[in-house]
Amino acid sequence: MSDPFDDLDNLKAAMRAATPAPDAARKAENIALAEKNFATRQETAAQARFTSDRPQKGFLRGVFSMFKAISTRQALTATTAMVAIGLFVYLPALQQPGDILTPPHPEPAVVSSTDGTLETDNRPQLQAEGEAEEMLVAPMEAPAMAEIADMAVPMGQLSGAAPSPSLMARPAATAKLERRSLIAPPPPGYADDTQVRIEPDTEAFAEAEPNPLKITTEEPVSTFSIDVDTASYAILRSSLNSGRLPTPEQVRIEEMVNYFPYDYTAPQGDKPFSTHATVVATPWNPETRLVHIALQGEKPALDDRPPLNLVFLIDTSGSMDAPNKLPLLKQSFQLMLARLRPEDKVAIVAYAGSAGQVLEPTQASDRATIMAALDRLDAGGSTAGQEGLQQAYSTAEAMSEDGDVSRIILATDGDFNVGIYDPDELKDFIAKKRETGTYLSVLGFGRGNLDDATMQALAQNGNGQAAYIDTLSEAQKTLVDQLGGALFPIANDVKIQVEFNPAQIAEYRLIGYETRALKREDFNNDRIDAGEIGAGHTVTAIYEVTPVGSPARLSDPLRYQPAEVTATSEEYGFLRLRYKRPGEDTSNLIETPILPGGEATPDMQFASAIAGFGQLLQNSPYLGDWSYTQAIDLANGAKGDDAFGYRAQAVQLMRLADSLSQ
Repeated sequence: MSDPFDDLDNLKAAMRAATPAPDAARKAENIALAEKNFATRQETAAQARFTSDRPQKGFLRGVFSMFKAISTRQALTATTAMVAIGLFVYLPALQQPGDILTPPHPEPAVVSSTDGTLETDNRPQLQAEGEAEEMLVAPMEAPAMAEIADMAVPMGQLSGAAPSPSLMARPAATAKLERRSLIAPPPPGYADDTQVRIEPDTEAFAEAEPNPLKITTEEPVSTFSIDVDTASYAILRSSLNSGRLPTPEQVRIEEMVNYFPYDYTAPQGDKPFSTHATVVATPWNPETRLVHIALQGEKPALDDRPPLNLVFLIDTSGSMDAPNKLPLLKQSFQLMLARLRPEDKVAIVAYAGSAGQVLEPTQASDRATIMAALDRLDAGGSTAGQEGLQQAYSTAEAMSEDGDVSRIILATDGDFNVGIYDPDELKDFIAKKRETGTYLSVLGFGRGNLDDATMQALAQNGNGQAAYIDTLSEAQKTLVDQLGGALFPIANDVKIQVEFNPAQIAEYRLIGYETRALKREDFNNDRIDAGEIGAGHTVTAIYEVTPVGSPARLSDPLRYQPAEVTATSEEYGFLRLRYKRPGEDTSNLIETPILPGGEATPDMQFASAIAGFGQLLQNSPYLGDWSYTQAIDLANGAKGDDAFGYRAQAVQLMRLADSLSQ
């Protein structure tokens, strides 16, 4: 048997040969870069790093006690051999999510150039989080690794025991496996093959139960605020395209119906929008009727619009570090820039660990400067939504001039975990700011931690629109094709109130608008906030009503009927609508009778198909045996021109939902 001290000398010589010569300049560069990456990891690490010292101290304390009885030279031999073996075992065991030894996925370094801008360093680099891996693995070729493994002294050999076959000399063919063992496996929460972070699902949606059936003699009046948001449709589309049915709370039927453009009759005279109420057949129940209410906003020429002050408020927190979040956000805003006019102004405020102005107010014609500011944004840090909101409103107020339109567009994955924690306080802050004339719209990006409930509340209180951007095509629709409706209001605080005639209608239910319900007395109160209509917007609302005497009636008639039920009017009901012109405090009233005998247009039929689709996703008890197949047939027959393919896409989603529901 060879002398263990000779083996020790050979081991030391091999390790010295495998260690590269120090490079002082590169060392200084790597230390600076490591400090920067360490600071970034402190903000963005998904989990807390390993900090407990007690187990390690206890382990080392026991080792030192064990070697007190061994001579110095023997202890040196044993501990050196343990280090050689420990490189394979102990370092991977200590690897924790967020440790700087081996990153979950390599990231290019961000360095400062000579002009002070941020650039991406794509050259091979030795970062703090990859330094240990490069030092231990890269310089060691297979023969050196095999040699070290050969010379490792088994612990049993110190007492004269026979060497373990597993620790005897190993062929060079196994050296690559040994090299691989130096690299820790992906930390928990990452996919093994893709290295994509798997975030916990913390999505939040407003849990509003579908509107119940109302008995006309008991509650003849229905009041609600209009809604032009479209987020729900895009969210359920992303769910279906991912192979899963949306949950019932993710389905807001009014946002599904209003996602599509309709060709309703344009307004006449000085009114900002037209109003129509039509009674048509119900696709899923021949014994009931649908009351179809349609609003069409005026379409002023974009050349006649006032100058726009636009503030992009962008969430750059660590949770935005995903391809369908911050990168898609940048591309979406770049599409929008092409539609702005030279006299428009753009500013950018980012928020993460702290809020900051990324771009001061800049003329929209200077697209290069605006796009460069967008490109410099990077995700990292916790979320400070309140600070960002405050700075965005201050920026917008400083930009505002008489006759201008000011709008903040908040782009986020909905993660508001730092700042104003109380939702009511946050909504109050937004509501007070809208009185200054600056409106707030919200764009959601990504899935997993989408706080849809907060986004909806902020948009509603900020007199703006909530939309969800899951693809560049959706960004094109929302920020380019419908730019006027998204940014330029033509009517504020739009409320709808319908009084049903109990002599004609026994029961009714409003399909959707659960989160927009108002009290009856709110209709005439001009201090109550309601929805906004933008230039060219269409708004659709649908009631299902049960005529008196219909076998579809679900409630028994009262024995003692009120006297007014004996009225013989043919009207099914009476529609009242209130709105304010932008900048005005007093509302205007529009009144329209609801008469039976209407004929459904293709637009009305398609809207009915989408309303039925939404109820199928909610497992509504009011559809009877009506199925996805019938919804698909109805929608296919009413697609019409479908210039952008939105309706064809809806049919495909119905087919997916049908398959997933089996």
